[in-house]
Amino acid sequence: MAAQDAGGRLDKTLAALAPDMSRARLQALIAAGALSLNDRPLTDASHKAAAGDYVLLVPAPIPAEPMAQDIPLSVLFEDEHLIVIDKPAGMAAHPAPGSETGTLVNALLFHCGASLAGIGGVARPGIVHRLDKLTSGVMVAAKSGAAHAGLSALFARHDIERVYLALTRGAPSPRRGTIATQIGRSPNDRKKMAVLRAGGREAITHYAVEAVFGPAERPLAARVACTLETGRTHQIRVHLASKGAPCLGDPLYGAGSPATSVREAMMAAGLERQALHASVLGFVHPITGAVLRFETPLPPDMAALEAALSEKI
Repeated sequence: MAAQDAGGRLDKTLAALAPDMSRARLQALIAAGALSLNDRPLTDASHKAAAGDYVLLVPAPIPAEPMAQDIPLSVLFEDEHLIVIDKPAGMAAHPAPGSETGTLVNALLFHCGASLAGIGGVARPGIVHRLDKLTSGVMVAAKSGAAHAGLSALFARHDIERVYLALTRGAPSPRRGTIATQIGRSPNDRKKMAVLRAGGREAITHYAVEAVFGPAERPLAARVACTLETGRTHQIRVHLASKGAPCLGDPLYGAGSPATSVREAMMAAGLERQALHASVLGFVHPITGAVLRFETPLPPDMAALEAALSEKI
């Protein structure tokens, strides 16, 4: 970069010098450590641009069409129209930067074959809703265009039963209630969602504390059942954090350290993600009209954590 181009905000200056790349794309690459100046890595897009030799490493684009992969699936139900699976923590719903392979879409393409191709779009065939990569639990995917349209309509009308189980730091107060807020992108951290006073989307979560660990008047941890009325990105994680009881192990919203005994329980259980599990999914089959309801127990890491909390606190 020449001296006359320096002085402005880094991402804005680079976007002007590289008009074929969007400013948002540049910001993402900088945050990922892909930019260096004179061999020194830069990660803050808001810094002032300086004269010197910039090197930007742009990763190769991922294929437009995801590939089929032979990945085992825990299938709870399947017919010619749809498939219901118990997604493990660590599996992304669909390919995205950082998770180009090993996703549910890759597994479904192998399991369902050519019938899934193009259902609901090339990049996310069959997907009508998603769980965070590190959230486990029940998901449904469409295997036909009619099923995709029908399931999408059910989710749009919130005509779906969805219950999640969370193990939290402390416990929300009161022990049972409804959290109704606006949720949108955090103005302070674009990787996070946040409760907003205005400008977000309506988000409603009904919750009930099922068990507490530690003193009843001031629990150190709790098991909380959350029923979704809406389904916004990170909704439960944001809502529980807003009540001062974030999911244990949550890398984004778990600000503050749990009590020593809770940390010991997490280590003993080997928890390496947010303690959140989609335990119940119920809906009317969009083609046959059958009433379907699926419920799965806590996965091993969360079950071990609950047992450790019971023993240690």
